[in-house]
Amino acid sequence: MEEESRFGFGESHAKVILIGEHSVVYGRPAIAIPLKTIKATSTIKSREDGQIIIHSERFDGLLADAPSDMTGIKKLILDAVRKQNYQKGLEATLKSMVPIARGMGSSACVAVALARALFSFFSLHFSEKELLAAANIEEVATHTNPSGLDAATCASNTPIWMMAGKIKRIPINLDGCLLICDTGIKGQTSEAIAAVKKRLGSAAKETNALFDKLQELTLAAKKQLAKNDLLGLGQTFDAAQSVLKTLGVSCDELDEYISVAKDNGALGAKLTGGGRGGCFICLTKNAAQANELAQKLSLTGVRQTWIEPLADKEEKNVL
Repeated sequence: MEEESRFGFGESHAKVILIGEHSVVYGRPAIAIPLKTIKATSTIKSREDGQIIIHSERFDGLLADAPSDMTGIKKLILDAVRKQNYQKGLEATLKSMVPIARGMGSSACVAVALARALFSFFSLHFSEKELLAAANIEEVATHTNPSGLDAATCASNTPIWMMAGKIKRIPINLDGCLLICDTGIKGQTSEAIAAVKKRLGSAAKETNALFDKLQELTLAAKKQLAKNDLLGLGQTFDAAQSVLKTLGVSCDELDEYISVAKDNGALGAKLTGGGRGGCFICLTKNAAQANELAQKLSLTGVRQTWIEPLADKEEKNVL
């Protein structure tokens, strides 16, 4: 293959944690689902001048000059170049629909898309394990100690179950739609995690009881996803939001938006991710109801919404 003809393409999608936020840090289970309509793509083409160029919304120029918040991207590209002993240049273009700091896996989504593009560029076959290991190069640089949940979900077409650091896929057989809503408020994940840790130190028994309740609800959600129990899952969402509010990881704005969603027909609604801002999710019967609810929430200040169908009859996993 002539070097000038080299080309690579990779794609990924966003994710949300369906249930199990915060308690997953303490060994309880969590479920995350892929948002396949919210994508990131990466294309790579070769250059004869030996330069490595990157194009993205955050930065456009020589990879060596990329800002510190793109250190993970830089490491992922340079690691691939080194391993393949590639001596010529390349030009990487990154595009993402995933908002930053909203609990939707923005960095992991881009990392998976870029890793796939690099494997494609170098004409390499790869396993899921190799894909996630490559994406993890970026995630470690960005998040220091990532759980792996984000990258695994961004690379999967089916929900991911995580407990005590172990990850596996679980089935989904659920009619209805998920409405993802961006409050426009940057999520305060580190603050929320610190607050939960402090609460655990001062009220261990009560806090562990809340974690146990979230585990119970997560186990229920797993069954509801598999058995098409839409109404049951909505009730599980509401119960989980009540626990998260008691834990202190919600906020007035989230509580108000969730109340509006419930008043306007949501089967269930809860925050997703770290909390104290970011996104919340609403369960609806169908896309029409989700659209109607999205319009009403936009009038109350919700910044952006996405509708994700939950029914997936194919359940194919494409690396």
